[in-house]
Amino acid sequence: MAVVIESSVWEPNPGVYIFIFLVSLFSILVFPYASSSGSSSSSGKAPSLFDHGISPTASSLRFQRNFLLIYSLASVMEGVWSVFGEFELAYHGLSKEQMMFSLCVGFAASLIVGSFLGVLSDLIGPKKVCILFCILHLFLGLWKRITDHLSILVARICLSLTASIFSISFETWMVVQHEEQAHRQDMLSETFWLMSFFDAASLIGSQVLSNWLIGDNLEKNMASHSTTAVFLAILGLVCLLRGWTQTPQKVALKEYRASFSAYIFGDKRIWLLAWAQACLHFSTAVFWILWAPTIVADGREVHLGLIYPCFLGSRMLGSTVFPWLNSGLSSLRTEDCLVYAFIMLGLVLSITAYDYQEIGVLVTLFCIFHAGLGVVLPSLARLRTM
Repeated sequence: MAVVIESSVWEPNPGVYIFIFLVSLFSILVFPYASSSGSSSSSGKAPSLFDHGISPTASSLRFQRNFLLIYSLASVMEGVWSVFGEFELAYHGLSKEQMMFSLCVGFAASLIVGSFLGVLSDLIGPKKVCILFCILHLFLGLWKRITDHLSILVARICLSLTASIFSISFETWMVVQHEEQAHRQDMLSETFWLMSFFDAASLIGSQVLSNWLIGDNLEKNMASHSTTAVFLAILGLVCLLRGWTQTPQKVALKEYRASFSAYIFGDKRIWLLAWAQACLHFSTAVFWILWAPTIVADGREVHLGLIYPCFLGSRMLGSTVFPWLNSGLSSLRTEDCLVYAFIMLGLVLSITAYDYQEIGVLVTLFCIFHAGLGVVLPSLARLRTM
């Protein structure tokens, strides 16, 4: 008599998605009322992104919504390429060693060239650098559509540069325009957590879009996400050229060098902030490399594609916690919130690093890690502005 061993594939409970969505929605909708009731002003509900109608801050809300729209579009452009990154390389016949070499080349390009993007943004303006972001995506998408023999190294360098621009220039443009147009300072903090929220939501949307484009016919539809990237890049260029403004400024190189030395090399807080940012990016990069092998260790079968949205949803939930901690409802300073958040992230990763866990516990810990990222990212953005 034969013995049949049933193998089950682990996947998260569908109720997890509903729970994350409802809690995030509750946090967003309740916060304006809680903040207005907790303040001494009698103006009622605090203006936010979800207000409608004409108000004294109508221009600020319009500016915020336009920026978040373009920022989300740029996030989708980034996400479309990342959904099938390793799978696409394997589809074209690359080995694990070649994939790792291409990643190292991309990171090296981002380190060498990306280090000067901030200076370039200051000298020519962040708008032109953001236009370069769309041009690189357009170039890469057209090249993939025209030829089947795309240089993997060129593609990786382009994507690494776009990732550096995405993390620097869009935020820089928003902050500069926010100051020039004299918008309210509390709107700036609100925009930071909304950037983290919409970035995670856009990455989920890009995953859904890419899977829908691929469909069941892999060989026929593999290049469809390149067409999508071309369309999104053209749309982004139109929005940048028509919808974005930038005050022309002439910066003398000598004066800029003196200011750079005074503010960057002369302020230890800048170095501390840069070190904190670098450590966060390093730990996040290591996480994205190791999370899947950790979960499927010992031959466990898991639907990894269903776990990925849980991580991004947790980051969305964590970003909605930031305004609660940053408002008058909490006595914690931004620096204090960062200290507690970094301690929590370290403890969570320590558990997974030194103790074997079941899949459910691992996924829960990884979700807590991403919820902490949702708090840390807008906090660091606030400190960068300060």
